[in-house]
Amino acid sequence: MGYSIDKVDAAEFPVLVEIWEASVRATHNFLEEGDIEYFKPLILNQYLGLVDLTCVRNENGMPLGFIGVAENKVEMLFVHPEAMGRGIGKLLMNHAIGNLNSNKVDVNEDNAQAVGFYLHLGFRIVSRSALDAMGKPYPILHMELNNEMDR
Repeated sequence: MGYSIDKVDAAEFPVLVEIWEASVRATHNFLEEGDIEYFKPLILNQYLGLVDLTCVRNENGMPLGFIGVAENKVEMLFVHPEAMGRGIGKLLMNHAIGNLNSNKVDVNEDNAQAVGFYLHLGFRIVSRSALDAMGKPYPILHMELNNEMDR
């Protein structure tokens, strides 16, 4: 199956929100339904417009996953559950690291799959916040890519 990495047009934001919601429902078991409904319009109407967005598309041009980067930090990475385990997240992260100079990411501590993914890619935990950016009780791990001297 051939994938391509591409920029995202604002007209595709609703498709990205569908990917976001499906991904969150599959991986963020610690979130309440109200949290998902709260964030959904924020993702669509605010957050997607604040980051440099890149997606991986299938052979039909449909996005399967996307990454949003701002100031060398991965702000969001979501892959549709039906496409998980196919290397799409790694492809997006390699693009962000190699082409967008990304070296930081924040991840929900309770999302063990994501924490393991970033550790596997060479990130390390540098600090922890007890609350997320919205002040909700979802601990956040602040991670940075190990530099060559750390390896």
